[in-house]
Amino acid sequence: MADVENRQAAENLANRLRLLIDVAVAETGAEPTYSQIAEFLRERGIKLSRSRWTYMVNGHRWVQDRRLYEGLAEYFNVEPEFLSGEHGAVTPERVSAQLDLVRSMRAARVKAYAARTLGDISPDALKAISRYLDEEITRS
Repeated sequence: MADVENRQAAENLANRLRLLIDVAVAETGAEPTYSQIAEFLRERGIKLSRSRWTYMVNGHRWVQDRRLYEGLAEYFNVEPEFLSGEHGAVTPERVSAQLDLVRSMRAARVKAYAARTLGDISPDALKAISRYLDEEITRS
């Protein structure tokens, strides 16, 4: 049972890290690199190897390093409890707001792609596609 729980914890950590990376991209227009993150942590006396970062972000291994969580939380401007997935830790409002924006932007790209690809489609069909995508965003 511990293996299943560890795998789930590793996946949850990876999801939270990827979420924070998406938010950073939305806020700055660029994805933070391993080198940037590692340098930020190194300045605070925290070591992060490339392989450790890779398996954390990909959910291959559960890392239980409070000091590393604190450094990453500082980098991404969230509470360490959010990263560690402690019971009761909520998604920061700033992160939720950026996620809503990212979802809207992705839906807009899908709508534009559908309109271009489908070409000669009726206005009613385009409206139906838009309604469907908007409903999906609301459910997410």
